[in-house]
Amino acid sequence: MRAARRIAVIGTGIMGAPIARRLSQAGFTVTAWNRTDEKAAKLTEAGVVVARTPTEAVRDADVVICMLANGPVCDAVLLGAEGVIGSMRTASTLVVMSSIPVETAVAQAEQAARRGIDYIDAPVSGGERGAQDGTLAIMAGGAAHSIARLLDVFDCLGRVTHVGPAGTGELTKLANQLIVASTICAVAEALTLARRGGAEPARVREALLGGFADSTVFRQHGLRMVEGNFQPGGPAKYQVKDTSTALAFARSVGLTLPVSEEVDRLFQQMVESGDGDLDHSAVILELQRLNSRAA
Repeated sequence: MRAARRIAVIGTGIMGAPIARRLSQAGFTVTAWNRTDEKAAKLTEAGVVVARTPTEAVRDADVVICMLANGPVCDAVLLGAEGVIGSMRTASTLVVMSSIPVETAVAQAEQAARRGIDYIDAPVSGGERGAQDGTLAIMAGGAAHSIARLLDVFDCLGRVTHVGPAGTGELTKLANQLIVASTICAVAEALTLARRGGAEPARVREALLGGFADSTVFRQHGLRMVEGNFQPGGPAKYQVKDTSTALAFARSVGLTLPVSEEVDRLFQQMVESGDGDLDHSAVILELQRLNSRAA
């Protein structure tokens, strides 16, 4: 049954590659495309077929998963003159797992509907490790029956929750990103305070495990900060993209989010300092620079 379902994965970067690999290893027939050929080529070892163009990748697919960098890139690939939506089969399903603006997802859903294509916006949380382990939190917006038909696909990748109509998956991801960004900054400040006060940050982290301050962010990103390991699982430049998008949407519905605005400002400064390609846990480096200047 799984081998009969053909899946195309568009974008095989940090998240797309392990997603394609897991689906292929689960028995699905997977074709992938990426703008940088060598990234996609590595997937052939897992049985993934690599296409030369995105339209070639999706032509015979039952399900197309899009995992591209941002809204403009998604629109260019999905809606361009020779776009993916125009090349997909009627009654197939497009699943956009990229983090894009709510308005962009709604507009893409409308375009897909005109072609008789089901659309699900299903951004994820859990980072590269979650994609590798199949433990992603998947926030899905779209028709309930469309999501139900793909439970075997989603189950290979993590836990899916239907949150509402098209666009609400992206809205949920924005809420997730505000929580993650704020928590990372709080962890960075706490460990910076511990070090300045004379405590060993690794011991402080160990002492707080299991208490109210504990969380996945604290465990994973606190460890990154203690070890100074900022190999990107979630690059800071993407964190800025998401916090800025969330704040823009908040303003559009008449909200002021002062904590998130300060967090966004700190990440903006981090990117401007040249650390945008580092993991977002490297925001602790920006705190160190900030306090060095103050001193």
